[in-house]
Amino acid sequence: MTYQVLDPVHPDVRPARAGRVPALRVLPLAGRVGAEVHGVHLSGVLGAPVVGLLREALLRHKVLFCRDQHHLDTAGQTAFARLLGEPVTGLADGPAPGGGWHAGPTWAPRPPGISVARAVEVPAHGGDTVWANTAAAYDDLPVELRELADRLWLRHGDGVDEAEHPLVRVHPETRERALLLGGFARRVAGLSEESDSEALLRLFQEHVTRLENTVRWRWTAGDVAIWDQRATQHRVVRDYGDRPRRLHQVMLAGDAPRSVDGRHGTAR
Repeated sequence: MTYQVLDPVHPDVRPARAGRVPALRVLPLAGRVGAEVHGVHLSGVLGAPVVGLLREALLRHKVLFCRDQHHLDTAGQTAFARLLGEPVTGLADGPAPGGGWHAGPTWAPRPPGISVARAVEVPAHGGDTVWANTAAAYDDLPVELRELADRLWLRHGDGVDEAEHPLVRVHPETRERALLLGGFARRVAGLSEESDSEALLRLFQEHVTRLENTVRWRWTAGDVAIWDQRATQHRVVRDYGDRPRRLHQVMLAGDAPRSVDGRHGTAR
C-alpha cells in the first residue's frame, strides 16, 4: 500500500507519505514528462488524500494517464475535474494553425491551467497525442538564450482575440520557469521585422519539441489524460484519416501568466 514515484522530474515536489492511499502507483513513461497512474477510480467523490497525491504527481510529471476509466460519462468527468479546479466555458482547445503544437487557447488573457481529457471513441491505430515539457525546455536553454527569453513578450491570437504574454512564465505552484508559446504565438512584441520575430519563435519552439522533452500516448476508449497546460504543449498526430476520434475535454481556470519580473499577461 504505497504511493510510488520513480525518477521524479522535479525533485522539489515531494511525494506524500506512504500508506495513505492503497495501491496508488505513479510510473513514469519518459525521462522528462508523463506518468501512468495505476490503482485509481476517478470520480467526483475521491478523498482529499488521493486528490492531493494526483496533484503532486501532476506537478512533477506534467501529464498523467489513467487507463480503464469506462465508468466516467461527461458529468462524472466534470465532477472529477472540479476536484482540481474550476471548469471554464467559452474557450475551445481547438487545433492551432496547421494543426500543430499549442498550450491550449493561449490567446486568452487567462489561459486554462489544467485539462482533463477522456477518450470516448478512438481509431484502432493512429490519432495519438504527444506532449512536451516546456519547463524542461527552458532549463535546457543555453544561459544566453535563457536571459534573452526572460525579457521577451509574445502576441498570441486566434484571428479574433489576442493577448500578450511573457515568453517565460513562472509557474504559480512550482515556481518553475517554462516557455509559453506554440501555434497561437503570432509574433514577438516590440519587433518590427516579421522575419526576426518568426526566427525567434521557431528557435524557441524547436527547443520545446525536442524528442527528449516529449511523451506520446496511444489512446484506447476509457483512457483519461490530465495535463498541466502551464508547463506543457501538446499536439495530435493526424494520421488516422477519416476514422472516428472523439475525446471530451474539460479545461480548468488558470491564471494570467506571470513573467520573471512579476508582470502579468493581458488582453490586447
